[in-house]
Amino acid sequence: MTTYGLLMCVPMFALLAWAAVSDCAARRIPNWLSYSLILTGLVQSFTTGAVVGPGYAALGMLAGFALTFVFFALGAMGGGDVKLLTGVGAWLGPVGVLLVFVVEAVVGMAQAVIQAATQRRLGTVLRNSAVLAGNMAAGAGDLGLVSLPEPSPADARAMKQVLPYSVPVLVATALVVALRWGNS
Repeated sequence: MTTYGLLMCVPMFALLAWAAVSDCAARRIPNWLSYSLILTGLVQSFTTGAVVGPGYAALGMLAGFALTFVFFALGAMGGGDVKLLTGVGAWLGPVGVLLVFVVEAVVGMAQAVIQAATQRRLGTVLRNSAVLAGNMAAGAGDLGLVSLPEPSPADARAMKQVLPYSVPVLVATALVVALRWGNS
């Protein structure tokens, strides 16, 4: 990507930063912001020096939507998060949004570990994660693995603090753009 191409990404990063601030403050991403990300991604795909062309922008939107909709359907993610990654897909195309999704998962995991450590719940989180992984590996059958204990009221309140999805998406997008297109 040329310097012009990187400059073309400034609106995407501005909208992602705005989404991150909004998500941290109110735990929601406004629809107008997500739709602006999608629309500007599509519009930039028609310009000279675009990150991806219109066809790849459409495929990126589809990929971003598909990657996150499953988690939305399971209740693990909000609709604003789905629209946010759909917008990133419009900007970066299917390969770019897949890379962002993978990097975001790693960044989000690090964020969750840091949050658990600062709340002095890291041991509980790691133990519960081991139990869940063991149960999943055993096919969710009862093979003598312990079940998760009911959290104390204080732990339940701390666990309800939702991690803002947009922060890892912003960091992952910056990393993917810098590593994938920064050296071109």
